[in-house]
Amino acid sequence: MLGDGTERINLIVLFGGQSAEHDVSCTTAAHVLAAADPEKYDITPIGISTDGQWALADGALAALREGPDALPSQLDPSGSDVSPTPMLASASAAQGQTVVMPLLHGPMGEDGTVQGLLELAGLAYVGAGVLGSAVAMDKAMAKQVCAAAGIPQARYRAFAEHELTPGLAQDIADDLGLPAFVKPANMGSSIGVSKVSTIEELRDAIDLALSYDETIVVEEAVVGKEIEVAVLGNTDPQAATPGEIVPGDDFYSYEDKYVSDRSYAVIPAPIPEAARAEAKELALATFRTLRCDGLARVDFFWEDPSTEINGRPGRGFLLNEVNTMPGFTPISMFPKMWIADGVSYPEIIDRLVDLAIERHGRRRRNTAH
Repeated sequence: MLGDGTERINLIVLFGGQSAEHDVSCTTAAHVLAAADPEKYDITPIGISTDGQWALADGALAALREGPDALPSQLDPSGSDVSPTPMLASASAAQGQTVVMPLLHGPMGEDGTVQGLLELAGLAYVGAGVLGSAVAMDKAMAKQVCAAAGIPQARYRAFAEHELTPGLAQDIADDLGLPAFVKPANMGSSIGVSKVSTIEELRDAIDLALSYDETIVVEEAVVGKEIEVAVLGNTDPQAATPGEIVPGDDFYSYEDKYVSDRSYAVIPAPIPEAARAEAKELALATFRTLRCDGLARVDFFWEDPSTEINGRPGRGFLLNEVNTMPGFTPISMFPKMWIADGVSYPEIIDRLVDLAIERHGRRRRNTAH
């Protein structure tokens, strides 16, 4: 393994992708490529365009030398196109251990599709497997699984496009109250998410969310802090010190995350020490429940139990969602929480590679019959 210092790793970095989070993935890849130690890794960046074309991205190699701003948000059309199957077959035949970092956010990348391709190719890869990726990506399914495991969550309603009826919006408003949040089930980075305060806004938000996915989740608006926990590990995961996101927008929107600089993070989260310990335990329980591997960022809302909210005591922690491939941009919470705990950015990459190799070896033992 990498940790013994005796073997170089063939590291394939996948970035871009076909989802609406393409640009976020490119930004993430730029920083990972800049931080990965070229003395430890033989790095092959592979970009996936928004129309699904795979290409060796010369711009990504330039980013290693010149810095993350050198990586284009779109693939250079003059780059050498490659098909996924020959590329992966060639990687499998390369000398030494090969590890893939699928730095892909959203559908067609973070949802088990690429993970299945890598499993068929017999390659070690960073992050959750097919099941964990698929379940965590689908907010509606993840909520059902976590509810069965007794993990506390905000009240919600989920429905598919074909279940939409003229009276459904009013029914949801009567059930959950307003304001509420409307989300596509299979999307990240707050894309397609709306906060609504009227029935008319709710109907419009449902239409917007349906333009990104055929399944919709509507959640009650929670009055509380947004607490996030970074998790690293496989069978024995560890949680970093929780942090708080203080949004600069009405909620932690896409613009708030990636465009403006109004939001900020507080690490450690300004909540009681006992609450921080509880957040870590809940994050680890959620990580295991959803069959995550390698890494995840687990997001909660926290209603202070010592205060009264809308005439009732605060409910403590409520799971918001789990991100199995969190961003690695300069303002991303996942690396910031580990860095605050003394784990450097390059060390995070090294740990993820080691975890990918460990998980791959374990799975090969279980399937070699």
